[in-house]
Amino acid sequence: MAIKLDQLVAALPPEWAGFVRDWDRSLRAAGKPETTRYNYLLAVVQLGRYLGERDADAPGAVDPTEVVREQVEEFQAWMIETRSRSTALNKHKCLQQFFRWLVEDEEELERSPMERIRQPKKDVKLIPVMGQAETKKLLGECKGKDFVSLRDEAIIRLYCNTGARLAEVAELSVEDLDFGTDSVVYRGKGAKSRRVRFGHKTARALSRYLRARAKHPGSGLPNVWLAARGGGPLGANGIKIRLKRLGELAGVADVHAHRWRHTFAHEWKRAGGDTGDLMLLLGWTSDAMPRHYGASAAAERAQEVQLRMGIGDDV
Repeated sequence: MAIKLDQLVAALPPEWAGFVRDWDRSLRAAGKPETTRYNYLLAVVQLGRYLGERDADAPGAVDPTEVVREQVEEFQAWMIETRSRSTALNKHKCLQQFFRWLVEDEEELERSPMERIRQPKKDVKLIPVMGQAETKKLLGECKGKDFVSLRDEAIIRLYCNTGARLAEVAELSVEDLDFGTDSVVYRGKGAKSRRVRFGHKTARALSRYLRARAKHPGSGLPNVWLAARGGGPLGANGIKIRLKRLGELAGVADVHAHRWRHTFAHEWKRAGGDTGDLMLLLGWTSDAMPRHYGASAAAERAQEVQLRMGIGDDV
């Protein structure tokens, strides 16, 4: 995704816009991935807009170095009420980074207004996995031999087969694919690379798509995925929109790439796979992630054991 910084800061006061631009420069210099930069910048922009709409003359609404703890807490509460606890937690973490930058790098503040603001507790939900029947319905919408059908099938199979993040698949370049070993190199969070194998059905779908891609106006681009019209790439947002559209056509609700990631972890844990190996394949560094992603599998295993034990059935 290409960050359109001018559009992002358009409604902000000059002081806010200037600091956002400077922070983006600092993030780029640190080699932060584009998706990470966008999430960071968006949180700051949303805080600036929120404060401006509440009271445009308030010091914090004019200049981010004047923001106080109470203003951030109000913004956080508003995020919980209008979005979700998970979204509010994400904004909290992004704002921590921004104000830390103002304190440590820019020396514009002595203390961050984020100090002693508690993180929102994230809602614990069992994210529904993407069942085989649902994936087959989606693939059924990609049965044609046209460019879009071949591309969409390859995208779906890669998500389903490797459990990759939305952006990891979206940002693939042609050189990341290795058909000698039927593997792909993903560049995950923190600029960490990993190689993941894919199966023969995914390899066949990718090969068919690449043959069609060679005739596309944008075939000279390094990006694996190309938009149907014009010669440009298909980015993460384009894939997200396309998956949603395929879900509507196939009658499958709530289709997004992350559900296949949960499915991958779910099936891995159900099969008794090693947690350390799962972390390597999915690009995790914290063992909290397998517990979170494997929660649905654990719940399903518990239910299977419950039925097998038949507690209370013999009363």
